[in-house]
Amino acid sequence: MSSIRRQLIVALLAAVALTLLLATIGTYRVARQEVDALFDYHLRQLALSLRDQAFSSAHNPLDSSDLDNDFDFVIQVWTRDGTRLYFSHPHASLPDRAQLGFATIATAEGRWRIFAVALRDQIVQVSQPLAARERLAAAAAARTLLPSLVLLPLLAAILWWLVGRSLAPLDRIALSVRRRSPAALDPLSTARVPEETRPLVDALNDLLVRLKSALEAQRAFVADAAHELRTPLTALQLQAQLAERAATPAEREAALTELRHGLQRATHVVQQLLTLARQDPDAAPDRPPGPVRLAELAAQVAADHATLAEHRGIDLGVGEADAMIAVSGDFSALRTLVANLVDNAVRYTPSGGRVDLAVGSDGGAPWLEVADSGPGIPAEDRERVFDRFFRRQDTSEPGSGLGLAIVQTIAARHGARIVLGEAALGGLAARVVFPAAPAAPSA
Repeated sequence: MSSIRRQLIVALLAAVALTLLLATIGTYRVARQEVDALFDYHLRQLALSLRDQAFSSAHNPLDSSDLDNDFDFVIQVWTRDGTRLYFSHPHASLPDRAQLGFATIATAEGRWRIFAVALRDQIVQVSQPLAARERLAAAAAARTLLPSLVLLPLLAAILWWLVGRSLAPLDRIALSVRRRSPAALDPLSTARVPEETRPLVDALNDLLVRLKSALEAQRAFVADAAHELRTPLTALQLQAQLAERAATPAEREAALTELRHGLQRATHVVQQLLTLARQDPDAAPDRPPGPVRLAELAAQVAADHATLAEHRGIDLGVGEADAMIAVSGDFSALRTLVANLVDNAVRYTPSGGRVDLAVGSDGGAPWLEVADSGPGIPAEDRERVFDRFFRRQDTSEPGSGLGLAIVQTIAARHGARIVLGEAALGGLAARVVFPAAPAAPSA
């Protein structure tokens, strides 16, 4: 499991270590420049200090045996004609003569820094290995870095504490979320919330609001479903008792007929409830969406309801329909949507009336409309008819009050909207308006 605290500590310590490394490199380079300048000065001063010394091939005033082994400088003296008068370290592999002034040469023993000067009738050359300077510069850089390395564990502990303190608001948010229950989904407090965690708190509050709304809707749905099922189930029980108590075959047949009708109504309510649950916008789709031609869909639904329409004396047909208009969606769900609209139109339209299906497009937005010549729906009830189990008081048709709720739910799944208005036939026009297809990219 990844830990934000661990990641931050590792990242911060790595950044500190990298910074210290870069600082050490910079310190080494600066120290090296300072050491070079200082020792160049010493080379020159040491060479100039020998101008009053007398050198000869027979006698050396400076005896190399008296020099300390840690003495890094090598001194050479020549006459102007090239005769060597003195060499402090005979084993050193240095050139016999060098150019006057400062120079850096490479030898078998490494690179050397040399200063040569002409004094009277002699040439004095003082040399120093660059390795000595590098050791001094590295030691200076190490001394600079050492205190930081010693304090690195303390820095890690401080960073651990600071990161933990900075992450404390997340712990408080987690504790607040754990305290929530289905019975108490109050929003999280935004007091003392850092700006960086405010989007998280706002998102959680939005989720809590939607979850609370969903739970309330579920409770209301369960309560309404229980109420709606109680009546047909009670009627079934009474009709079964009447069938048991029937004294004659005619009474028993009449009771059984009523019992069958009651079973059909209860079955219809249960089927509508299952359909509504399957079509919930938050439910996973049964199949991926595909192209659905609305004209073909309207024709199939009209064919499915042809027998019912004929039985009730309704003229059902498909009018204006552009066969090329298609939407992306679930064909089975959209068929249920249109079937509910047509079923409502056929049932509420008086005998001898008319129900028309039409398909078209406005501004690139496809639509499918079901219009009838029935009594329609008053404007004040057009918003409420989509509520679950809502039934108008003046209706005499049996039903569950779930048909238009199912229509609304399926439309929401497809990003469509339902528009109820006056039909040219005199009744209700229910139009399903789908979102416009995205424009094709230009070449």
